[in-house]
Amino acid sequence: MQTSGQALGYHGPPPWHWADLATAWTPEPVVLTLAALLAGWYLYAVTALGRAGERWGPTRTAAFLGGLLLWVWVTCSGLGVYERILFTDRAVQIVLLLMLVPLLLALGAPVSLLVRTSPPARRERLLRALRSRPSKLLMFPAISTALLMAPPWLLYCTPWYEKTLSSGLWNTGLHVSLVALGLAYFWPRLQIDPVGHEYPHLVGLFITFAEVIFDAALGILLIYGGHLVAGHYYTELARPWGPSVRQDQTWGGNSLWVLGDLVGLPFLCALVRRMIVQGRVETAEVDAALDARFEAAAVAGHPEQDEQSMRPWWLDDPNLRHRYGGEH
Repeated sequence: MQTSGQALGYHGPPPWHWADLATAWTPEPVVLTLAALLAGWYLYAVTALGRAGERWGPTRTAAFLGGLLLWVWVTCSGLGVYERILFTDRAVQIVLLLMLVPLLLALGAPVSLLVRTSPPARRERLLRALRSRPSKLLMFPAISTALLMAPPWLLYCTPWYEKTLSSGLWNTGLHVSLVALGLAYFWPRLQIDPVGHEYPHLVGLFITFAEVIFDAALGILLIYGGHLVAGHYYTELARPWGPSVRQDQTWGGNSLWVLGDLVGLPFLCALVRRMIVQGRVETAEVDAALDARFEAAAVAGHPEQDEQSMRPWWLDDPNLRHRYGGEH
Protein backbone atom coordinates (compact mmCIF):
# COMPACT_ATOMS: atom_id res chain seq x y z
CA MET A 1 0.00 0.00 0.00
CA GLN A 2 1.14 3.51 -0.70
CA THR A 3 1.55 6.06 2.06
CA SER A 4 -1.30 8.32 3.05
CA GLY A 5 0.74 11.51 2.97
CA GLN A 6 0.11 14.12 0.31
CA ALA A 7 2.62 13.67 -2.53
CA LEU A 8 3.93 16.63 -4.45
CA GLY A 9 2.05 17.03 -7.72
CA TYR A 10 -1.09 15.08 -6.78
CA HIS A 11 -4.23 17.21 -7.11
CA GLY A 12 -6.95 14.55 -7.07
CA PRO A 13 -9.63 13.72 -4.49
CA PRO A 14 -8.73 12.51 -0.97
CA PRO A 15 -8.31 8.82 -0.09
CA TRP A 16 -11.21 6.66 -1.17
CA HIS A 17 -13.71 5.30 1.39
CA TRP A 18 -16.83 3.17 0.95
CA ALA A 19 -18.94 6.10 2.15
CA ASP A 20 -17.88 8.03 -0.97
CA LEU A 21 -20.26 5.90 -3.02
CA ALA A 22 -23.10 7.79 -1.34
CA THR A 23 -21.55 11.06 -0.17
CA ALA A 24 -19.14 12.11 -2.94
CA TRP A 25 -20.70 13.58 -6.08
CA THR A 26 -19.59 15.16 -9.33
CA PRO A 27 -21.83 16.46 -12.17
CA GLU A 28 -21.94 14.72 -15.54
CA PRO A 29 -24.01 17.22 -17.58
CA VAL A 30 -24.59 15.03 -20.65
CA VAL A 31 -25.78 12.01 -18.67
CA LEU A 32 -27.94 14.16 -16.38
CA THR A 33 -29.57 15.84 -19.38
CA LEU A 34 -30.21 12.58 -21.25
CA ALA A 35 -31.57 10.88 -18.12
CA ALA A 36 -33.93 13.78 -17.38
CA LEU A 37 -35.22 13.91 -20.96
CA LEU A 38 -35.73 10.15 -21.18
CA ALA A 39 -37.47 9.99 -17.78
CA GLY A 40 -39.76 12.88 -18.72
CA TRP A 41 -40.70 11.29 -22.04
CA TYR A 42 -41.27 7.85 -20.51
CA LEU A 43 -43.54 9.13 -17.74
CA TYR A 44 -45.46 11.32 -20.20
CA ALA A 45 -45.96 8.36 -22.56
CA VAL A 46 -47.13 6.07 -19.75
CA THR A 47 -49.59 8.76 -18.59
CA ALA A 48 -50.89 9.24 -22.14
CA LEU A 49 -51.34 5.49 -22.48
CA GLY A 50 -53.31 5.39 -19.25
CA ARG A 51 -55.60 8.20 -20.43
CA ALA A 52 -56.31 6.15 -23.55
CA GLY A 53 -57.47 3.27 -21.35
CA GLU A 54 -54.45 1.05 -21.98
CA ARG A 55 -52.45 -0.55 -19.22
CA TRP A 56 -48.67 -0.38 -18.90
CA GLY A 57 -46.91 -2.68 -16.46
CA PRO A 58 -45.55 -0.84 -13.39
CA THR A 59 -42.55 -3.21 -13.29
CA ARG A 60 -41.51 -1.94 -16.72
CA THR A 61 -41.70 1.65 -15.52
CA ALA A 62 -39.70 0.78 -12.41
CA ALA A 63 -37.04 -1.00 -14.48
CA PHE A 64 -36.61 1.88 -16.92
CA LEU A 65 -36.47 4.60 -14.28
CA GLY A 66 -34.18 2.41 -12.19
CA GLY A 67 -31.83 2.10 -15.16
CA LEU A 68 -31.71 5.88 -15.56
CA LEU A 69 -31.06 6.41 -11.85
CA LEU A 70 -28.29 3.81 -11.94
CA TRP A 71 -26.77 5.54 -14.98
CA VAL A 72 -26.68 8.84 -13.06
CA TRP A 73 -25.28 7.18 -9.94
CA VAL A 74 -22.52 5.34 -11.82
CA THR A 75 -21.29 8.54 -13.47
CA CYS A 76 -22.02 11.18 -10.83
CA SER A 77 -21.48 9.45 -7.48
CA GLY A 78 -18.19 8.38 -5.90
CA LEU A 79 -17.63 6.10 -8.90
CA GLY A 80 -17.57 9.19 -11.08
CA VAL A 81 -15.35 11.10 -8.66
CA TYR A 82 -12.64 8.41 -8.67
CA GLU A 83 -13.14 7.06 -12.22
CA ARG A 84 -9.87 8.64 -13.43
CA ILE A 85 -7.96 7.93 -10.22
CA LEU A 86 -8.44 4.20 -9.58
CA PHE A 87 -8.26 1.43 -12.17
CA THR A 88 -10.65 -0.68 -10.08
CA ASP A 89 -13.19 2.13 -9.96
CA ARG A 90 -13.18 2.42 -13.76
CA ALA A 91 -13.47 -1.36 -14.18
CA VAL A 92 -16.60 -1.48 -12.01
CA GLN A 93 -18.02 1.50 -13.87
CA ILE A 94 -17.47 -0.15 -17.27
CA VAL A 95 -19.30 -3.33 -16.22
CA LEU A 96 -22.29 -1.42 -14.84
CA LEU A 97 -22.56 0.91 -17.84
CA LEU A 98 -22.23 -1.86 -20.40
CA MET A 99 -24.37 -4.54 -18.77
CA LEU A 100 -26.61 -3.54 -15.87
CA VAL A 101 -27.82 -0.08 -16.94
CA PRO A 102 -28.79 -1.22 -20.49
CA LEU A 103 -30.45 -4.36 -19.10
CA LEU A 104 -32.75 -2.30 -16.88
CA LEU A 105 -33.52 0.13 -19.70
CA ALA A 106 -34.34 -2.75 -22.07
CA LEU A 107 -36.63 -4.35 -19.46
CA GLY A 108 -38.59 -1.10 -19.53
CA ALA A 109 -39.60 -1.83 -23.16
CA PRO A 110 -39.15 1.78 -24.34
CA VAL A 111 -39.54 0.91 -28.04
CA SER A 112 -42.89 -0.79 -27.42
CA LEU A 113 -44.01 2.27 -25.47
CA LEU A 114 -42.92 4.55 -28.30
CA VAL A 115 -44.77 2.45 -30.88
CA ARG A 116 -47.97 2.27 -28.84
CA THR A 117 -48.10 6.02 -28.17
CA SER A 118 -47.22 7.13 -31.73
CA PRO A 119 -49.79 8.25 -34.33
CA PRO A 120 -50.65 5.54 -36.91
CA ALA A 121 -48.42 6.98 -39.65
CA ARG A 122 -45.39 7.29 -37.39
CA ARG A 123 -46.07 3.86 -35.90
CA GLU A 124 -45.98 2.29 -39.34
CA ARG A 125 -42.71 4.04 -40.14
CA LEU A 126 -41.18 2.79 -36.90
CA LEU A 127 -42.26 -0.79 -37.54
CA ARG A 128 -41.03 -0.59 -41.12
CA ALA A 129 -37.63 0.63 -39.88
CA LEU A 130 -37.47 -2.25 -37.40
CA ARG A 131 -38.13 -4.71 -40.24
CA SER A 132 -35.50 -3.15 -42.50
CA ARG A 133 -32.34 -4.95 -43.59
CA PRO A 134 -29.96 -2.77 -41.47
CA SER A 135 -32.08 -3.47 -38.38
CA LYS A 136 -32.08 -7.21 -39.02
CA LEU A 137 -28.32 -7.14 -39.53
CA LEU A 138 -27.72 -5.17 -36.32
CA MET A 139 -29.89 -7.55 -34.31
CA PHE A 140 -28.35 -10.72 -35.72
CA PRO A 141 -27.04 -12.70 -32.68
CA ALA A 142 -23.38 -12.64 -33.73
CA ILE A 143 -23.45 -8.87 -34.41
CA SER A 144 -25.29 -7.85 -31.25
CA THR A 145 -23.05 -10.11 -29.14
CA ALA A 146 -19.92 -8.58 -30.65
CA LEU A 147 -21.23 -5.14 -29.65
CA LEU A 148 -21.13 -6.25 -26.02
CA MET A 149 -17.95 -8.34 -25.98
CA ALA A 150 -15.68 -6.14 -28.09
CA PRO A 151 -15.75 -2.76 -26.22
CA PRO A 152 -13.89 -3.88 -23.06
CA TRP A 153 -11.20 -5.60 -25.13
CA LEU A 154 -10.81 -2.57 -27.38
CA LEU A 155 -10.61 -0.25 -24.38
CA TYR A 156 -7.96 -2.16 -22.49
CA CYS A 157 -5.91 -3.26 -25.52
CA THR A 158 -5.75 0.07 -27.37
CA PRO A 159 -4.87 3.70 -26.46
CA TRP A 160 -8.60 4.42 -26.14
CA TYR A 161 -8.59 3.61 -22.43
CA GLU A 162 -5.98 6.25 -21.61
CA LYS A 163 -7.84 8.77 -23.76
CA THR A 164 -10.94 8.32 -21.57
CA LEU A 165 -8.77 9.21 -18.58
CA SER A 166 -7.06 12.26 -20.03
CA SER A 167 -9.90 13.74 -22.13
CA GLY A 168 -13.22 14.95 -20.78
CA LEU A 169 -14.84 14.46 -24.18
CA TRP A 170 -13.66 10.87 -24.44
CA ASN A 171 -14.78 10.24 -20.87
CA THR A 172 -18.29 11.50 -21.57
CA GLY A 173 -18.36 9.50 -24.79
CA LEU A 174 -17.55 6.38 -22.78
CA HIS A 175 -20.44 7.05 -20.38
CA VAL A 176 -22.90 7.27 -23.28
CA SER A 177 -21.50 4.80 -25.84
CA LEU A 178 -21.28 1.86 -23.42
CA VAL A 179 -24.97 2.22 -22.54
CA ALA A 180 -25.91 2.50 -26.23
CA LEU A 181 -23.88 -0.61 -27.13
CA GLY A 182 -25.37 -2.52 -24.22
CA LEU A 183 -28.88 -1.59 -25.38
CA ALA A 184 -28.05 -2.82 -28.89
CA TYR A 185 -27.24 -6.15 -27.25
CA PHE A 186 -30.05 -6.59 -24.71
CA TRP A 187 -32.83 -5.32 -26.97
CA PRO A 188 -32.71 -8.28 -29.40
CA ARG A 189 -31.66 -10.73 -26.67
CA LEU A 190 -34.69 -10.11 -24.43
CA GLN A 191 -37.12 -9.67 -27.37
CA ILE A 192 -39.53 -7.68 -25.19
CA ASP A 193 -39.58 -4.84 -27.70
CA PRO A 194 -40.22 -5.37 -31.44
CA VAL A 195 -37.07 -6.69 -33.08
CA GLY A 196 -35.88 -6.98 -36.65
CA HIS A 197 -34.52 -10.50 -36.18
CA GLU A 198 -36.09 -13.04 -33.82
CA TYR A 199 -34.25 -16.17 -32.73
CA PRO A 200 -34.85 -18.86 -30.10
CA HIS A 201 -34.17 -17.88 -26.51
CA LEU A 202 -32.08 -21.02 -26.19
CA VAL A 203 -29.53 -19.34 -28.45
CA GLY A 204 -29.28 -16.60 -25.84
CA LEU A 205 -28.29 -19.13 -23.20
CA PHE A 206 -25.42 -20.42 -25.33
CA ILE A 207 -24.29 -16.83 -25.99
CA THR A 208 -24.28 -16.17 -22.24
CA PHE A 209 -21.81 -19.03 -21.71
CA ALA A 210 -19.56 -17.48 -24.37
CA GLU A 211 -19.71 -14.15 -22.51
CA VAL A 212 -18.56 -15.84 -19.31
CA ILE A 213 -15.50 -17.19 -21.15
CA PHE A 214 -14.67 -13.79 -22.67
CA ASP A 215 -15.05 -12.02 -19.30
CA ALA A 216 -12.77 -14.55 -17.66
CA ALA A 217 -10.17 -14.26 -20.44
CA LEU A 218 -10.03 -10.46 -20.16
CA GLY A 219 -9.83 -10.60 -16.37
CA ILE A 220 -6.98 -13.11 -16.53
CA LEU A 221 -5.16 -10.94 -19.06
CA LEU A 222 -5.37 -7.89 -16.80
CA ILE A 223 -4.33 -9.83 -13.71
CA TYR A 224 -1.52 -11.98 -15.09
CA GLY A 225 -0.68 -10.38 -18.44
CA GLY A 226 2.26 -8.42 -17.05
CA HIS A 227 1.35 -5.22 -18.94
CA LEU A 228 0.16 -2.11 -17.11
CA VAL A 229 -2.81 -0.53 -18.88
CA ALA A 230 -2.31 3.25 -18.98
CA GLY A 231 0.68 2.70 -16.70
CA HIS A 232 2.26 6.03 -17.68
CA TYR A 233 -0.92 7.92 -16.76
CA TYR A 234 -1.37 6.26 -13.37
CA THR A 235 2.32 6.63 -12.53
CA GLU A 236 2.32 10.33 -13.43
CA LEU A 237 -0.81 10.77 -11.33
CA ALA A 238 1.37 10.14 -8.26
CA ARG A 239 -1.53 9.02 -6.08
CA PRO A 240 -0.14 8.94 -2.51
CA TRP A 241 -2.80 6.66 -1.03
CA GLY A 242 -4.40 3.31 -1.73
CA PRO A 243 -2.98 0.34 -3.67
CA SER A 244 0.00 0.50 -5.97
CA VAL A 245 -0.59 0.83 -9.70
CA ARG A 246 0.05 -2.91 -10.19
CA GLN A 247 -2.18 -3.95 -7.28
CA ASP A 248 -4.92 -1.60 -8.46
CA GLN A 249 -4.97 -3.26 -11.90
CA THR A 250 -5.07 -6.70 -10.27
CA TRP A 251 -8.09 -5.69 -8.21
CA GLY A 252 -9.68 -4.15 -11.29
CA GLY A 253 -9.17 -7.33 -13.32
CA ASN A 254 -10.81 -9.39 -10.59
CA SER A 255 -13.69 -6.91 -10.38
CA LEU A 256 -14.21 -7.03 -14.13
CA TRP A 257 -14.21 -10.82 -14.11
CA VAL A 258 -16.39 -11.48 -11.05
CA LEU A 259 -18.75 -8.54 -11.36
CA GLY A 260 -19.28 -9.22 -15.07
CA ASP A 261 -20.49 -12.74 -14.26
CA LEU A 262 -22.65 -11.58 -11.34
CA VAL A 263 -24.30 -8.82 -13.36
CA GLY A 264 -25.16 -11.44 -15.99
CA LEU A 265 -27.34 -13.33 -13.48
CA PRO A 266 -30.29 -10.86 -13.63
CA PHE A 267 -30.26 -11.21 -17.41
CA LEU A 268 -30.37 -15.00 -17.16
CA CYS A 269 -33.33 -14.72 -14.77
CA ALA A 270 -35.11 -12.33 -17.15
CA LEU A 271 -34.38 -14.62 -20.11
CA VAL A 272 -35.66 -17.76 -18.34
CA ARG A 273 -38.77 -15.92 -17.20
CA ARG A 274 -39.34 -14.75 -20.77
CA MET A 275 -39.04 -18.34 -22.02
CA ILE A 276 -41.56 -19.56 -19.44
CA VAL A 277 -44.08 -16.81 -20.27
CA GLN A 278 -43.70 -17.42 -24.01
CA GLY A 279 -44.14 -21.18 -23.48
CA ARG A 280 -47.37 -20.62 -21.55
CA VAL A 281 -48.72 -18.34 -24.27
CA GLU A 282 -47.92 -20.87 -26.99
CA THR A 283 -49.50 -23.69 -24.95
CA ALA A 284 -52.66 -21.65 -24.45
CA GLU A 285 -52.86 -20.94 -28.18
CA VAL A 286 -52.49 -24.63 -29.05
CA ASP A 287 -55.13 -25.61 -26.47
CA ALA A 288 -57.52 -23.02 -27.84
CA ALA A 289 -57.00 -24.27 -31.41
CA LEU A 290 -57.62 -27.90 -30.36
CA ASP A 291 -60.76 -26.93 -28.43
CA ALA A 292 -62.03 -25.08 -31.49
CA ARG A 293 -61.46 -28.16 -33.69
CA PHE A 294 -63.30 -30.44 -31.23
CA GLU A 295 -66.23 -28.01 -31.05
CA ALA A 296 -66.38 -27.71 -34.84
CA ALA A 297 -66.32 -31.50 -35.20
CA ALA A 298 -69.07 -31.89 -32.59
CA VAL A 299 -71.27 -29.38 -34.39
CA ALA A 300 -70.67 -31.23 -37.66
CA GLY A 301 -71.68 -34.50 -36.02
CA HIS A 302 -68.30 -36.30 -36.34
CA PRO A 303 -66.53 -35.83 -33.01
CA GLU A 304 -64.99 -39.30 -32.98
CA GLN A 305 -63.46 -38.76 -36.44
CA ASP A 306 -61.74 -35.52 -35.44
CA GLU A 307 -60.62 -37.02 -32.15
CA GLN A 308 -59.02 -39.93 -33.99
CA SER A 309 -57.25 -37.56 -36.42
CA MET A 310 -55.59 -35.77 -33.51
CA ARG A 311 -54.55 -38.94 -31.70
CA PRO A 312 -50.89 -38.57 -30.58
CA TRP A 313 -48.61 -40.51 -32.92
CA TRP A 314 -46.67 -42.17 -30.14
CA LEU A 315 -49.81 -44.03 -28.97
CA ASP A 316 -49.82 -45.93 -32.26
CA ASP A 317 -46.08 -46.54 -32.46
CA PRO A 318 -45.43 -50.25 -31.70
CA ASN A 319 -42.21 -49.42 -29.85
CA LEU A 320 -43.63 -46.66 -27.66
CA ARG A 321 -47.34 -47.19 -27.12
CA HIS A 322 -46.85 -49.64 -24.21
CA ARG A 323 -45.12 -46.89 -22.24
CA TYR A 324 -48.20 -44.66 -22.40
CA GLY A 325 -50.89 -47.22 -21.72
CA GLY A 326 -51.58 -48.06 -25.36
CA GLU A 327 -52.82 -51.44 -26.53
CA HIS A 328 -50.24 -54.19 -26.95
